[in-house]
Amino acid sequence: MANLDTYLDSHFIHRSNWLRAAVLGANDGIISVSSLAIGVAAASKSVEPIVLATVAALVAGALSMAAGEYVSVSSQTDIEKADIEREQKELEEMPEEELKMLAQIYEKRGLKKETAMTVALELTQHDALGAHIRDELGINEISQAHPIQAALASGSSFIAGGVLPLLVVLFAPLKGMEYWLYGFTIISLVLLGALAAKTGGSSIMKAVLRVTIWGTIAMGLSAFVGYLFGVNV
Repeated sequence: MANLDTYLDSHFIHRSNWLRAAVLGANDGIISVSSLAIGVAAASKSVEPIVLATVAALVAGALSMAAGEYVSVSSQTDIEKADIEREQKELEEMPEEELKMLAQIYEKRGLKKETAMTVALELTQHDALGAHIRDELGINEISQAHPIQAALASGSSFIAGGVLPLLVVLFAPLKGMEYWLYGFTIISLVLLGALAAKTGGSSIMKAVLRVTIWGTIAMGLSAFVGYLFGVNV
């Protein structure tokens, strides 16, 4: 039987923050590193430039993803903190208006006017700021931003995804390397889509099709650019 401590165990929403960052990082690692390797391989006569470009893309991409995720999620955290401070000030300066606002929120959600005011009064007496943060601002422990968690999930998953095309570059023959990269990348994207869907409790087929189609487009355009310029590296 579920209780307040375990009621989320059967749901997936509490995974949304780190799962979003992890899927973004892994998907970007697979596609961006593979696309770059395919573009270089299409215009290269030796394997060394391909390895160098792939390693550089892997390192730079992982650091960029982690830093970018941390900065962007930190911006969200700053906004949340600023709104909480603003709400605290409003509660101190105009508590009656804030109480009416809270009651209106509950009334709009379906409670009768008298019931809504009763609920607002009781929650205000218990924890006024907490009630307004949760029900007026929409901030709770599930949706609250965690910059370090997002940065670690994004950076580490980028490395995990980017290592796959690097292994192909190291062990596949130079002739036809673009096709080896494409084939193994599609397999990696299928596995990523399935794993992400399984972890998030969503449709596996939909997730697999989404990442595969967009991955194919990205890699195809990269190879086209390599052939278009015809630069021999």
